[in-house]
Amino acid sequence: MRIANNTLTRKEFIAKSVGMTTFMAGSGLWLFGCGTKTEEKKQEAVGPPKDPCNDFSNVSENDLNARKKLGYVKESPIPDSKCGNCQLWLPPKDGKTCGNCQLFKGPVFTTAYCTYWAPQIQG
Repeated sequence: MRIANNTLTRKEFIAKSVGMTTFMAGSGLWLFGCGTKTEEKKQEAVGPPKDPCNDFSNVSENDLNARKKLGYVKESPIPDSKCGNCQLWLPPKDGKTCGNCQLFKGPVFTTAYCTYWAPQIQG
């Protein structure tokens, strides 16, 4: 019941307060539950950790084509000409197992080779 001046009675105020509190708590739990399922799905989609030397997920199609055009192969057909002893070789950073090349993007095996191999300059 309303009294004069459009104010709520104590009973109405308590009833509405309890109702809103219940609604807000329920909404929060519902939203929290939705977020948890999304995170679980993301973790399932990720799967096991990838081998960083075979992970080309951050390499564009153009960069992959550049690797092919340069004749990049994981194992050198020439025993003394490997990426690991090439002038263009960028050694692995701390904690990494594969290096990079100055000519193209993406991971590079130490044992790999491309047609632009150049001997390291000793000096």
